[in-house]
Amino acid sequence: MFQDEAGFGRINKPKYCWCRKGIRPHVPCHHIREYRYAYGAVEPRTGESFFLVLPYCNTACMSVFLRELAFAYPNDIILLICDGAAWHKANALKIPDNIELFFLPPATPEMNPIEQIWKEIRKRGFRNEIFNSLELVINRLCNVICELSHSLIHNITARQWIVDCFN
Repeated sequence: MFQDEAGFGRINKPKYCWCRKGIRPHVPCHHIREYRYAYGAVEPRTGESFFLVLPYCNTACMSVFLRELAFAYPNDIILLICDGAAWHKANALKIPDNIELFFLPPATPEMNPIEQIWKEIRKRGFRNEIFNSLELVINRLCNVICELSHSLIHNITARQWIVDCFN
């Protein structure tokens, strides 16, 4: 499985959008620094996924994510491929017995296909919209994640080199 985390919050960046010729679109924008972080793991061959929304990107939250991932797949040995974030390598990180971490080379986000899932989530649920509360952000994030089908995740993440590596 490929793992990563991404922040979602009340800061929004205006994105391109379509409108009729001669009309300039009005896009709301605000800069309120409230975030939650989606931790995710995807299996490109099957499109299976596991997501958890947590308050921080740190060792404690990563330990919670790993514990819950191990609980969701108790009969599997999980090779979890992730980037080299400090909280992925911390001595205090609690790694369950059925999970083995494997680190991607530094500065290579293009090698982690879950990065494309974050783009898809942002496109589907966070485009040119402001949220009046962090709870609304979390609700939208959870709804969009729940709408991601196995086939969609497979189509986005199953790069040929990955499929070849695991066949």
